[in-house]
Amino acid sequence: MNYNDIDFNELYMKQKEASSFKIKDKKEWNKKAPSMNKKVQKSIYNEELISKLDLNDCNSLLDVGCGVGSITVKLASKLPMVYALDYSDTMLELLGENIKKAGVENIQSIKKSIEESWDEVPRADIVLASRSMEVKDMKASLEKLNEKANKKVYISYKVGGSFVDKKVLKAIDKEVFDKPDYILVLNILYGMGINAKVEYLRSEGRREQYDSKEGFIKSVEWSLDKLTDVEKEKLANYYDGLETKEGLEDKYNYWALISWDKNSIL
Repeated sequence: MNYNDIDFNELYMKQKEASSFKIKDKKEWNKKAPSMNKKVQKSIYNEELISKLDLNDCNSLLDVGCGVGSITVKLASKLPMVYALDYSDTMLELLGENIKKAGVENIQSIKKSIEESWDEVPRADIVLASRSMEVKDMKASLEKLNEKANKKVYISYKVGGSFVDKKVLKAIDKEVFDKPDYILVLNILYGMGINAKVEYLRSEGRREQYDSKEGFIKSVEWSLDKLTDVEKEKLANYYDGLETKEGLEDKYNYWALISWDKNSIL
C-alpha cells in the first residue's frame, strides 16, 4: 500500500462516527448561543485569528458558522462586504443584535448549514470557517468552501483530538474515543491537490473562560454530552483544586489554522 491508496476522508468519517464528541444539532446550538455570546466576544483566539488573515486586495468574505459574530463584526470594518452564514436561529438573532451595537451595515446574514445546498450562497474573495468544521463528510465540506472562494480559504480545527483537557478527563476517570485530529484534514486536502499552510492559534482553556464551578461543569458536560453524578462531583473537586494548585489544566487550547490560496492548487 502506498499513500495514494489511503482514503483519508473515509478514515475521517469512520473516526468521527465512533468519536465520543458528537456533532451538535441546531437545537443544541440555539440553547448554547446566549452563553457563547457572553464569553467569545473577548478572546485571544479572535485577535490571533484576525491577525493571520491576509485581506490584501480582497473585498468580500464569507464567514461559515459565524455564530454570534465575534469574528464577523470585527472583519466588517476591514472589508467592504461580509457574509455571515449559520443555521442556528438564536445565533443569527444575537448576530443581528451585535451588528446593531457595532453600527456596521455591510454584513449580510445567511441561514444555511454546511450540509445544505449552497447554490444561492454568494462567492467571496475569502472563505473563513472558524471552529465550525465538525462535519460528517470533511472532503465534501472542504470542496464547498473551496468552490465559493475567489482567492483564499481559511479554516481552524482543534488540535489534539479532544474538546476536553486530558487532565480534566483523568481527574474524572473518563475515557473517550478521540475525534479526528487536524492532520487528517491536511491529508484530505493534499488528496484534493491542495498544499495547505498550517499555523497555530491559542484559545483560553475552560478555567480561563469560566469564573464559577457551575459554569465549568456545564462546559465540560456540553462537550461530553452527559456526566454522571459521580463524575460531576469529581469535576467539582478538580475545580476546587485549581484554586490552590498549579498546572492542573493548561491555560490555553490550541487550534490549527489551515489555509490555502486558490491560485496555488495543483
